[in-house]
Amino acid sequence: MRRLMLLLAASVVAGCSSPMPAVNPQMAWVDFSTPFPNDKLLMAERLDNVRSRDGRFFQVTPGSHELTVRFDFEVPGGSSDLFDGGTERLCYMIIKYDHFEAGQRYLLEARSMAFTPEARLFNAKREIVAEARQINCIP
Repeated sequence: MRRLMLLLAASVVAGCSSPMPAVNPQMAWVDFSTPFPNDKLLMAERLDNVRSRDGRFFQVTPGSHELTVRFDFEVPGGSSDLFDGGTERLCYMIIKYDHFEAGQRYLLEARSMAFTPEARLFNAKREIVAEARQINCIP
């Protein structure tokens, strides 16, 4: 039983550390970023309402797409207790952008300000090209 558990754990770790696929120059690539330490997780959830197979990025054809990301972040606790680590919040955010270009890299950045999450999509020139238009959070 112990060997089975070790084998299962090793296979999970190996699956998480798989290399990133090659960038297709016929498609646009979307990377993720979270600038604050209380922002724990940002990952691809759906592309045009189809579940993403790899949560680390989006690779999309040129044109219009709807990106849904999962964003987990910590909300600081309101008490004076040093051991109160706050609570985690899980949100799904939808970003729609109509002008993805082949061969271009984009950055989807999510951040939280207390209870309020936001997401912005930047082009290679670091210009904001889209923002989250729908945010659904689970308290």
